[in-house]
Amino acid sequence: MVKTIDARGLSCPQPVLMTLEEIKAGKADEIVVLVDNDASKENVSRAAASRGWTVADIDEKEGVFHVKIRKD
Repeated sequence: MVKTIDARGLSCPQPVLMTLEEIKAGKADEIVVLVDNDASKENVSRAAASRGWTVADIDEKEGVFHVKIRKD
């Protein structure tokens, strides 16, 4: 199951906390996190990796980063 987290307009640590909450829920094997700043993109990527998830792709569209993470 793919879960999308819309964290646009939020500053850290909120996008990271939202991502970790979804990881802990354990229902998704892929999560796409939408963020609109570089710091959140980097922090979400690091937090996911620290929990054993892989950053599969980071795509930027119109100022919004789509950070796709997958469960290993």
